[in-house]
Amino acid sequence: MGQYKLKLFEAAERLRLSSEALARMMKELGFKQRGYTSYITPEEYEAVKNKLRDEKQKIKQSMRKSSPQGKPRHPRKRKRIKRDEDEIQRAVKQTLARMDHKRPKRKPGKRPRPPRKERREEESQVFEPETRVVSFKAAREATVSAYMSVSELGQVFQVPPAEVIKRCVAMGVFVTINERLDLDTITVLAEEFGVRITVEDEPAISCEPLDEGEICEEKARPPVVVVLGHVDHGKTTLLDYIRKSRVASQEAGRITQRIGAYTAKIKDFQIVFLDTPGHEAFTAMRARGASVADIAILVVAADDGIKPQTVEAIDHAKAADLPIIVAVTKSDLANADSDKVKSQLTGYEIVAEEYGGKTMVIEVSGITGQGVDDLLDAIQVTSMELELKAPYEGRARGVVVESKLDKSKGSMTTLIVQRGTLRRGDPYICGEWSGRVREMMDENYKRLKDATPGTPVQILGIGGIPEPGEMFETVESERAAKDLAQRRHLMRRERVLASSSKLSLEALQEQIQAGDVRELRIILKGDVFGSVEALSTSLEELSLDEVKVKVIHAAVGAITVNDVNLAEASGAVIVGFHVSPHADARSHADREGIEIRTYNVIYDVIDDVRAAMLGMLEPEKEEITLGRAEVRQVFRIPRVGSIAGSYVTEGKVTRDAKVRVFRGNNQLAESHIASLQRFDKSVAEVEAGYECGIRVAEYNELEESDVLEFFTIVERARV
Repeated sequence: MGQYKLKLFEAAERLRLSSEALARMMKELGFKQRGYTSYITPEEYEAVKNKLRDEKQKIKQSMRKSSPQGKPRHPRKRKRIKRDEDEIQRAVKQTLARMDHKRPKRKPGKRPRPPRKERREEESQVFEPETRVVSFKAAREATVSAYMSVSELGQVFQVPPAEVIKRCVAMGVFVTINERLDLDTITVLAEEFGVRITVEDEPAISCEPLDEGEICEEKARPPVVVVLGHVDHGKTTLLDYIRKSRVASQEAGRITQRIGAYTAKIKDFQIVFLDTPGHEAFTAMRARGASVADIAILVVAADDGIKPQTVEAIDHAKAADLPIIVAVTKSDLANADSDKVKSQLTGYEIVAEEYGGKTMVIEVSGITGQGVDDLLDAIQVTSMELELKAPYEGRARGVVVESKLDKSKGSMTTLIVQRGTLRRGDPYICGEWSGRVREMMDENYKRLKDATPGTPVQILGIGGIPEPGEMFETVESERAAKDLAQRRHLMRRERVLASSSKLSLEALQEQIQAGDVRELRIILKGDVFGSVEALSTSLEELSLDEVKVKVIHAAVGAITVNDVNLAEASGAVIVGFHVSPHADARSHADREGIEIRTYNVIYDVIDDVRAAMLGMLEPEKEEITLGRAEVRQVFRIPRVGSIAGSYVTEGKVTRDAKVRVFRGNNQLAESHIASLQRFDKSVAEVEAGYECGIRVAEYNELEESDVLEFFTIVERARV
């Protein structure tokens, strides 16, 4: 150091000590006590340096004495340490966690000094470990989800948040108490604390603190009836007569364009009706795992009979396992034929009571009111058989059936309360949104103070547009709802970005091999009814003892969004025969990760389904176009064949490529390249803009101006 004086904190940095530790050592050596910015003499610096060296030597000697006596280790032969699989996996997870929490690199230069408060805390942790006593015992088991904060994780693990931060820093992950952790980091921390974790897919509201101290008595609730059927078969008109309203007259073209939830009170019995546009919204709700409806009313016009959307409605009601009541509308018309409708229904396994079945089929008219009382009695009898009950106390929970954006009122969400009582001012969470219930209204825009189970209600002020089937739940505090909504948002964003598990024959093949699938469900769409019927029979005949093939829906026409919704709800594969999907259906399928397969040959459909069942799907072959060339001159060489003097116009030509020969718009041959030369040398490839000599294998009928198209076949593993 020479005669140059150092300040105490500068000397501490050189000796790799904290300023407090250096001051303490100087006091032990008998030197004068001074502050961090005071100068120290060279003699004092050397004395501290010698003491550190002596202590280091003592530690080395004590380690040699404590080592077990045995054979002397050869300096050149060291025993290799075998790490078990658990340690390797742990190291991998820690590395991934550090990669996910990397800090941005600082600019080169002098490292900034941390604030004094942080230095003091660090020094107290380094030099006074004996004063810290571990007084916690981690939980044995815990339920976690992705993106829990450090504070939440500490509460679940029953450890102080400071300990969680300490373990993260030891792994190289620098976090704060409010920072959210990904699932890999949470898994590593669980191993550090010895906690067995159970990962939940979606963070949910815990109602245990509320339910422990109270007994929630279940009372009878009104039934929720969904009305399904073909377009213009009189669904809304029938509800109009029941509710004594004019809903249909307010719709564009007198066709329902949105889902509606209405309450009808018949004497002392209350019924909640869901009027849907066809069945699309009802399918979307069920696709999200929501069980809203209790009874399905299948509306069929007596003068029109069974239509494609009627068949789809039947399939959807059966997939939801709902009791079906058939309402044959327009029975007052002169050309009405109710017997024809009943006979058509038998083809879809719906047998009327008159024919010896169990399904109630009632002839009604939305104009004259014929049979409406019988229909209401049937609903009441069915609901009594179901014994529908729900608790009226405790936190409210409901399901979204419709949401829209009103110009004057803002976001309006229609939901049906399933349990508890919903009141104005209650804090809530609905999917990725949270807040307080600002205003509640019924279907007639009348303000409500509370809503009991089975009541349809419109909520104002939700921050977004929830999808049908989204759960609406009240919570203890608005802050808890906000934290949970943020976690859900992060988890859903991660699933969207990293979604790669598509519902396809390949995925089903893997599940079949793992023994997870016992039934292969297929949605079949074709161009003509005969082909659909024949293909449906052929596919179901492929059933094995281990795996059954079931065509849950077969119809004529293009693949629509309804088919994608049904596939998502029922875990089915969509197969199209001589039909293509609509643009919105294709985009919806891509967004939800559902694969749509289209075929033109019936044997290809059967082979792919059989291969998926047997686990023998071969890699997918993809054709890649390499380039094109024009034949400028043909050289005919005896015992060799025709050599095409060609000019490469696009892309390139390679020696191992396949080739098609075109003359005008007609394809003459398809073969491969036998030889590729440039001047007198054989070459591997020729780029565009150059001339070359090409000999096409097994084809010698080349002429000038012929066009050669080069391509290759690449096999890609199906994922």
